[in-house]
Amino acid sequence: MEIASKIILAIFCVALIIVILLQSSKSAGLSGAIAGGAEHLMGKAKARGFDALLIRLTTVFAIVFMVMALVVGYFVK
Repeated sequence: MEIASKIILAIFCVALIIVILLQSSKSAGLSGAIAGGAEHLMGKAKARGFDALLIRLTTVFAIVFMVMALVVGYFVK
Protein backbone atom coordinates (compact mmCIF):
# COMPACT_ATOMS: atom_id res chain seq x y z
CA MET A 1 0.00 0.00 0.00
CA GLU A 2 2.86 2.35 0.82
CA ILE A 3 4.63 1.84 -2.51
CA ALA A 4 1.40 2.21 -4.50
CA SER A 5 0.61 5.45 -2.66
CA LYS A 6 4.06 6.84 -3.44
CA ILE A 7 3.74 5.94 -7.13
CA ILE A 8 0.31 7.60 -7.37
CA LEU A 9 1.69 10.67 -5.57
CA ALA A 10 4.58 10.91 -8.03
CA ILE A 11 2.23 10.58 -11.02
CA PHE A 12 -0.04 13.35 -9.78
CA CYS A 13 2.98 15.50 -8.93
CA VAL A 14 4.28 15.29 -12.50
CA ALA A 15 0.76 15.82 -13.92
CA LEU A 16 0.29 18.92 -11.75
CA ILE A 17 3.59 20.38 -12.92
CA ILE A 18 2.72 19.75 -16.57
CA VAL A 19 -0.75 21.29 -16.27
CA ILE A 20 0.65 24.38 -14.55
CA LEU A 21 3.32 24.83 -17.20
CA LEU A 22 0.73 24.54 -20.00
CA GLN A 23 -1.30 27.47 -18.68
CA SER A 24 -0.91 30.82 -20.38
CA SER A 25 0.60 33.62 -18.37
CA LYS A 26 -1.64 36.39 -17.09
CA SER A 27 0.77 39.09 -18.27
CA ALA A 28 -0.02 38.26 -21.92
CA GLY A 29 -3.32 40.11 -21.62
CA LEU A 30 -1.66 43.38 -20.66
CA SER A 31 0.79 43.33 -23.54
CA GLY A 32 -2.04 42.52 -25.95
CA ALA A 33 -4.01 45.51 -24.71
CA ILE A 34 -1.07 47.85 -25.20
CA ALA A 35 0.20 46.48 -28.54
CA GLY A 36 -3.20 46.10 -30.19
CA GLY A 37 -6.46 44.37 -29.47
CA ALA A 38 -7.20 42.63 -32.80
CA GLU A 39 -5.06 39.58 -32.14
CA HIS A 40 -6.18 39.44 -28.54
CA LEU A 41 -9.87 39.53 -29.47
CA MET A 42 -9.64 36.89 -32.20
CA GLY A 43 -7.79 34.33 -30.11
CA LYS A 44 -9.70 34.87 -26.89
CA ALA A 45 -12.73 32.66 -27.55
CA LYS A 46 -10.65 29.70 -28.67
CA ALA A 47 -8.24 29.90 -25.75
CA ARG A 48 -10.95 30.44 -23.17
CA GLY A 49 -12.14 26.80 -23.30
CA PHE A 50 -8.64 25.36 -23.11
CA ASP A 51 -7.63 27.69 -20.28
CA ALA A 52 -10.80 26.82 -18.37
CA LEU A 53 -10.02 23.12 -18.77
CA LEU A 54 -6.47 23.66 -17.52
CA ILE A 55 -7.74 25.59 -14.49
CA ARG A 56 -10.14 22.77 -13.61
CA LEU A 57 -7.43 20.15 -14.09
CA THR A 58 -5.05 22.15 -11.89
CA THR A 59 -7.63 22.27 -9.12
CA VAL A 60 -8.37 18.55 -9.31
CA PHE A 61 -4.70 17.54 -9.48
CA ALA A 62 -3.83 19.85 -6.57
CA ILE A 63 -6.57 18.38 -4.37
CA VAL A 64 -5.58 14.80 -5.21
CA PHE A 65 -1.91 15.66 -4.65
CA MET A 66 -2.62 17.07 -1.18
CA VAL A 67 -4.78 14.10 -0.20
CA MET A 68 -2.18 11.63 -1.44
CA ALA A 69 0.58 13.51 0.41
CA LEU A 70 -1.42 13.14 3.62
CA VAL A 71 -2.01 9.44 2.93
CA VAL A 72 1.68 8.81 2.25
CA GLY A 73 2.60 10.78 5.38
CA TYR A 74 0.21 8.66 7.44
CA PHE A 75 1.54 5.35 6.14
CA VAL A 76 5.25 6.19 6.33
CA LYS A 77 5.31 7.40 9.98
